[in-house]
Amino acid sequence: MRIGVPREIKNHEYRVGMTPASVRELVEKRHTVQVETQAGAAIGFTDEDYEKAGAVILASARAVYADSEMIVKVKEPQAAERAWLTRDHTLFTYLHLAPDEDQTRDLVESGALCVAYETVTDRHGRLPLLAPMSEVAGRMSVQAGAHCLEKSMGGRGVLLGGVPGVSPARVTIIGGGVVGQNALAMAIGLGADVTVLDRSMEVLRELDHLYGNRVTTLFSTGDSLEQAVTRSDLVIGGVLIPGASAPKLVTRAMLKQMPEGSVIVDVAIDQGGCVETSRPTTHAEPTFVEEGVIHYCVANMPGAVARTSTLALNNVTLPFILALASQGPKEALLNDPHLMAGANVCDGKVCHREVAEARGYKYQDPARLLKKRK
Repeated sequence: MRIGVPREIKNHEYRVGMTPASVRELVEKRHTVQVETQAGAAIGFTDEDYEKAGAVILASARAVYADSEMIVKVKEPQAAERAWLTRDHTLFTYLHLAPDEDQTRDLVESGALCVAYETVTDRHGRLPLLAPMSEVAGRMSVQAGAHCLEKSMGGRGVLLGGVPGVSPARVTIIGGGVVGQNALAMAIGLGADVTVLDRSMEVLRELDHLYGNRVTTLFSTGDSLEQAVTRSDLVIGGVLIPGASAPKLVTRAMLKQMPEGSVIVDVAIDQGGCVETSRPTTHAEPTFVEEGVIHYCVANMPGAVARTSTLALNNVTLPFILALASQGPKEALLNDPHLMAGANVCDGKVCHREVAEARGYKYQDPARLLKKRK
């Protein structure tokens, strides 16, 4: 198979879909990997590194798309890239289609087979290709929130861990999943006063077992959420419904009760955000203020630590890339129900139920669509 790896063009996005080490694995299996020049240069992977691994270096993204059967990326294709997709392409990347009308429409019109990292599952019902970026984003959320709390950034001027004789900052984490657990570890490590909310008692018991009285665990209701949020210096939103838009749990009314200069980091922004006032931002302009509360809503947070993120992502995507290339996309998906769960768009149809519901399309069974493919 001919596999293409274009350079990412989203604002301040420096990750790359495949490392030289991953390229070598594909080339050794007799596949052709075509990498856009300078695709990994920003994080230390030179064209020479890719050539040594066996890649073919192409001069432009358009050339990569024109001569590749499968496109491997990190972030969703931008409008210019979507125009190059055809029915002959398989796209394997993060998509986050539920809140993105334009991208969904363009991918449907392209006819391409689009497989989303964030909805691929494993036998335990987890999301293995989302997990490493959720780990990074969870850890970064505390780092970003602590920075935004500094007075020079417009924040309250509160040190997360406090000092002897002065109380630590109050941190509320909404969601005890991968993002929440990693945010919790960082916040506790810095000495913050941390509260975690979730609707799973199993999750809350596990966190209580791990951290004891170093964390307050609350079952999430409208009342408990409001009380926790309105007394917080830093709120981290880590809510996820696979494939679907994130529920708006934090309202504008709650923000009005928060201290002036407090901070919200909405990690759920890729899926539309879990805060009513959130809107996507970039690393170039990461924050805005609503109701006196600083919002950090960068939609590609892990891009700030692009080398770490790329290596972590390739660790989990490589086996699936190998399967798609070696078996062919149709057979790979039909043979693996967990990979099949990643199918979002196929032959002009939306084939992920939550995406279809969020965007108003009729849901089509991916297996039925794939079996019709030649």
